[in-house]
Amino acid sequence: MAEEESFGVLLGRLAKRRQLDLDALARSADVGGPELKNLLRGGGPSPPLLRRLAPVLGLHTADLFVIASVAVPYDLAPAHPTAGSWVPGLVRNAVGLPPDGRNFLRGFVRSLPRKARELPVPTSPAFERYPHGPGAVLMGLARNRNLGWVAVAKTFLVVTGRYWSAATYGGVGRGTTPVTAELLADFCAVLDVPSEDLVTVTGVALPEASSRAKPAGEGVAELIWDVRHLTCSQLQEARNLAESIRR
Repeated sequence: MAEEESFGVLLGRLAKRRQLDLDALARSADVGGPELKNLLRGGGPSPPLLRRLAPVLGLHTADLFVIASVAVPYDLAPAHPTAGSWVPGLVRNAVGLPPDGRNFLRGFVRSLPRKARELPVPTSPAFERYPHGPGAVLMGLARNRNLGWVAVAKTFLVVTGRYWSAATYGGVGRGTTPVTAELLADFCAVLDVPSEDLVTVTGVALPEASSRAKPAGEGVAELIWDVRHLTCSQLQEARNLAESIRR
C-alpha cells in the first residue's frame, strides 16, 4: 500500500473486486454520487459514510475504519480491553477441537449476553500509534480483535505455528518489520477478513499456496472475532467449555 494512496483509491479497488461500479456502490450504500466521487478523488471519509459502506463491502465496520485510517468509534471497539489476554488460551483449546466442536463453541460464545463496558475504552497507548502503512493496517485489525502485541504473538503461534516476539509484531505496526508474503498469510489465518482484501489494502502478494502455513482449523479466525466483546469471566467460561469438549 503506497503511502500516498488515499482511502478512495483503496475503496475503488475493493469495489472493483466485488464487481461494483460507482453507481452500484452509491445505490447500495445509500450514498450521494457527489459524496462518493469526492471520496474517490482523495477526500476523507466521514464515520457515517464508513458505516454505510462496510455492509455493502461485506467487511466488519470497525475494520473499514482501520483500513480508512479513521479512529474506531467507541461503540465499535472491543468492549473489555483487558480481556484480550485471555484470547490466546481460548484459541489454543479451540484449535484442538473437531469442526463440530468449534461450531458448538462459537454458538455458545454468540449466546453469551453483551455486558456493559467495565471501563471507558482507553485511547491507544503511544506505542500503538503507528505511521501510515500496511503494517499499521494489519496491527489495527488485530487490535479490533482485542489483541495487543503479546496476545498477537501468542495467538499467531497457536494458529500458524510461527513465533515472533511481541516487540517484533510492534515493529510490523511501526513499519520497521516489513510485511512479507509469509507474514501476510499468517494474518489471513488469524483475521476474519478475505485474503484478497488484505492483498488489496496492503499491496503485498500472498505466497504460493504450497508454501503457506496450514491454518490451525476452520472457523478459528471467526471465533477470534466473535469473542472481541466478551469479558474476562466470559472468555474463561468459553475456554472451560472448549477444554471439556476436548476431553
